[in-house]
Amino acid sequence: MDKIKKIFADCQQENRAALIIFCSCGYPDMERSELAIEAAIRAGADIIELGVPFSDPMADGAVIRKASEIALQNGADLKKILLMAERIAKRHPKTGFILFSYLNILYNYGLDKLCRKLKEIQMDGILAVDLPLEEFAELLRPCQDNGLHLIPLVSPATPLQRARKIMAQASGFVYSVNVCGVTGVRDLLPDEIVEHLAELKKNSPVPIAAGFGITDAAAAHRLGQVADGVIVGSAFIKILSGDGDFSLRISDAEQFIQELAQKVRHQA
Repeated sequence: MDKIKKIFADCQQENRAALIIFCSCGYPDMERSELAIEAAIRAGADIIELGVPFSDPMADGAVIRKASEIALQNGADLKKILLMAERIAKRHPKTGFILFSYLNILYNYGLDKLCRKLKEIQMDGILAVDLPLEEFAELLRPCQDNGLHLIPLVSPATPLQRARKIMAQASGFVYSVNVCGVTGVRDLLPDEIVEHLAELKKNSPVPIAAGFGITDAAAAHRLGQVADGVIVGSAFIKILSGDGDFSLRISDAEQFIQELAQKVRHQA
């Protein structure tokens, strides 16, 4: 059983959803970014999405956009992120790692070359935000050749027939976008989201993880009752981008993730 499958199987055995944390790599710089990722793992993250900063992050809201801008200004790039990822993966062999990026960056590095590198440094998969179903095969082949999961996205605007086609090619898990729009902390409509997640789960051969707009532990708990995984990004980055010494912000962010980890348990 590969690592991602084992994580979801273990979470099911423990009667909880997997906790997936999105980290803006290179924010505010590479060194402190690595500290933030370590804190997230220490606090209970099962899977880390390694967000690669991009100049035109069309799916991201203000918090992650700003983090990307600062990371790029401070010299973050994919090569540095892969070096960091290799170090972290060696220290945390049981944690799942997904490279989260836009296609421009992946093309620039080279799809085959990148997938070989990700296998070498013990990454588990790729999520390409702007990869449409019609172009899925182009990245799927090198992922499969190197034992990597290619994580697709579906949203409330995705017709069920199309969602079925997307999920049929999925491995690892499916990223279910909770709302139409960009990432960010916001008020969700839990009943509608829960209904959407339940429909996806009936039609998916792999676990469903819910992301976008999860503000706090209460929202994570509600979605964790239905979804196989809960994804939190902007709320984590927002704490890291607050005022005060960065070490204190990391401590606050770690406490926040500990609360999330407790609340994704079905009986929490």
